[in-house]
Amino acid sequence: MKLKFIGASREVTGSKILLVTDMGKRILLDCGMFQGKGLETDEMNRDLGFDVSTLDHIILTHAHIDHSGLIPYVYRLGFRGSVVCSDATRDLCSIMLADSGYIQENDTRTFNKKRAKKGLPVVTPIFTREDAIACMNLFIGVPDNMKFRIDENIKVKFTNTGHMLGSGAANLQIIENGQIKRITYTGDIGRPVSRILASPEPFPQADILITESTYGDRLHNDTEKVDEEFLEIVMNTCVGKGGKLIIPAFSVGRTQEVVYTLNNFYNSGKLPRIDIFVDSPLAVNATTVFRMHYKWFNSSFQKVLENDEDPFGFRNLFYITRHEDSKKLNDHKKPCIIISASGMMEAGRIKHHLANNISNPANTILAVGYCAPETLGARILRGDREISIHGNVYEVKADVRKIDSFSGHGDYNEMIRYLDCQDKDLLEKVFLVHGEYDTQKKYAETLRNEGYRNIEIPARKQEYEV
Repeated sequence: MKLKFIGASREVTGSKILLVTDMGKRILLDCGMFQGKGLETDEMNRDLGFDVSTLDHIILTHAHIDHSGLIPYVYRLGFRGSVVCSDATRDLCSIMLADSGYIQENDTRTFNKKRAKKGLPVVTPIFTREDAIACMNLFIGVPDNMKFRIDENIKVKFTNTGHMLGSGAANLQIIENGQIKRITYTGDIGRPVSRILASPEPFPQADILITESTYGDRLHNDTEKVDEEFLEIVMNTCVGKGGKLIIPAFSVGRTQEVVYTLNNFYNSGKLPRIDIFVDSPLAVNATTVFRMHYKWFNSSFQKVLENDEDPFGFRNLFYITRHEDSKKLNDHKKPCIIISASGMMEAGRIKHHLANNISNPANTILAVGYCAPETLGARILRGDREISIHGNVYEVKADVRKIDSFSGHGDYNEMIRYLDCQDKDLLEKVFLVHGEYDTQKKYAETLRNEGYRNIEIPARKQEYEV
């Protein structure tokens, strides 16, 4: 059996691992899009690193675009095998991939206008909204913890990782030459205590473990302290300075956690009387999907539901879908909170809100998740005093704050606790993916000190016999 690490190798986007069995079955673990590398991103996404015509199945750990975003592209190129994932992941992909296709078309249209002025040939989107809708026919939603038989030699079971709604480690059993090989690909690992989601579950013993390492060199603050810090930022910005709090947040997961936290402030009487806008059509649709899958939520969230029938809605909270209503926020003069995608500030409506608000010292930009090094979000967070948005340069005069603990990724202690269900002596190999290389080297050393052996950090397109 061979493993080829195509994406999220010594970086955090583009998750793709090609598994080829001795019988010739070809399975892709995740099919993620590279993000945040400018023009290089497009080239990397089109260079899949495998022949689509020979691909049999995709096993998908969760719906985030850096894990699922190229499924419409491989469909466009002719893939007609199955996409196996949890039922909640299937439902989220139905809205997230279509939204991504719309963005592809819109961005390409804008890009081609600039190319036309320079006499350059037009480019085509990687995929369209139509491709994204059509590829959903390939999806098979599997209930959590149910063994799904892909064929007579391959079974997969998803166990909850607590990273986002529907996220699950893919636990494969593959029979080769009469022997069972157990491979677990964790995908992204959530935190043991989440505001909304149930905790990560132990997973079956593996022979080969492939696991993420995003926060392999840092620790999170506890949730109570984070909520206090969040409320302090709200009060300082919207009451103390009379400004706007701009929160870039991924439409699925982070937005719902931020809204739920604000809902708790509202219910306890701590939230000032200000308008709060969720300016993301995808977030609106994703919140609807969240309401359909309460089985994924933790007991404390379920308890809130006993007295609050809609934890994602309260007075003064407004969900915005229409582009015209989004534009009107530019003229909103009163203190307010604007939550908009994307979380890394690379695309979507958030770029317009940053352009209109980042040069005002009364305002605050609050990052609530990870930003890859090359992204606009990373440049703002590292203290660049001038940034470029849509070709225009803006001075950064607004306060810039960051709260890591809203992230859906566990820190290194939390990830190690998650892996504790494994007998280290039975693990033949551990592969670290989805992390910056320096972070991965530190995490690998931490794992060795915990007793893990044979740890590899694959480079992009590196192959291993297992």
